[in-house]
Amino acid sequence: MRKTELLIPAGSLDVLKTAVVYGADAVYIGGEAFGLRAKAHNFSNEEMKQGIAFAHARGVKVYVTANILAHNGDLPGVEAYFEEMRDVAPDALIISDPGVFAIARRVLPHMEIHISTQANNTNYGTYLFWHGLGARRVVSARELSLAEIREIRDHIPQDMQIESFIHGAMCISYSGRCLLSNYFVGRDANQGACTHPCRWKYSLVEETRPGEYMPVYENERGTYIFNSKDLCMVEYIPEMMDAGIDSFKIEGRMKTALYVATVTRAYRRAIDDYLKDPAVYRENLEWYREEIGKCTNRRFTTGFYFGKPIADDHIYDSSTYVKSYTYLGTVEETDSLGRCRTQQKNKFSVGETIEVMKPDGQNLTVTVESMTDEEGNAQESAPHPKQTLWVKLSSDVSAYDILRRKRRDRGFRGN
Repeated sequence: MRKTELLIPAGSLDVLKTAVVYGADAVYIGGEAFGLRAKAHNFSNEEMKQGIAFAHARGVKVYVTANILAHNGDLPGVEAYFEEMRDVAPDALIISDPGVFAIARRVLPHMEIHISTQANNTNYGTYLFWHGLGARRVVSARELSLAEIREIRDHIPQDMQIESFIHGAMCISYSGRCLLSNYFVGRDANQGACTHPCRWKYSLVEETRPGEYMPVYENERGTYIFNSKDLCMVEYIPEMMDAGIDSFKIEGRMKTALYVATVTRAYRRAIDDYLKDPAVYRENLEWYREEIGKCTNRRFTTGFYFGKPIADDHIYDSSTYVKSYTYLGTVEETDSLGRCRTQQKNKFSVGETIEVMKPDGQNLTVTVESMTDEEGNAQESAPHPKQTLWVKLSSDVSAYDILRRKRRDRGFRGN
């Protein structure tokens, strides 16, 4: 059996550290240019170096995205950026544009290169093409079934790797090469500035009746207009492995530390349980499902893996996310008084019951016993966003534990 990598996204240095601690084998990040997530925090070169050092010290790899579809004016900047990557020294670059690929091969001839899903990799001929040019890994298009991926594996060299999505948002266009955002608001998804118009709520207008907005209804055959559910394959780890996939990729470089910790921990345990004993994996399926359901999602689908999506794989009634838990903060350090230091992400108060999420799989229900600001002033709650607090909980915690609170309302508006 091929060794399976769990590949996790990170949009900031703090989230990278969370991914590493909660079980990633590798993390993919974007720099301040050329990485297709303009709204993510992204990494400066110095932050990349810090993140790579943190990951490498724990045996985890880091890949850097440079997967824009480049225009003429981008190419000089791409070359300069790759010159900088010599000093940053990631484990691989993720690229989709052939011109950008050629620059990378010339500037960084010994750098491992992975071909992004943006390159529309739908057949073994494409894999062989990129392998012949020196690519080590190709990310499969989201539109492929597991049977098609298995066929690709059977036709490519054994040392070539297949990376496929196992969890996260499903772009509606071929592997994310979407034109809607650019058309509607002038922000190019293929340059990293997507506004996710596939998740807006739409009505129809007939051209001779302006101002009359007709809702989009679904009939028994479905109405296939945007709004896919999120991909979730935690129940199909054996099938993903049998298809010959080397790297299980989770989508979400703009997600919070809570989201990353939740999905990383669940998939880490699912993979390890299956490799240890398939019976243990089957026994724990409900735990994986329950934990993944605690992070923000849009309900779940298996995408194209078992055939083309049907009506049940889309959402027609709203653009609402399911959000079961609120992210309160991550434990940064603890002191001799049993307090923990955290930066508040959402408001919580003394006397509240919250949950501590630990990397080893434990979830502890605790009470907030006291709270002070950095100057030692006691307070009942944190009045300022992102305020740094020293918090005493009813149970001991450790660095990188996640503080979260169960929500009473189960949905919120998202985009």
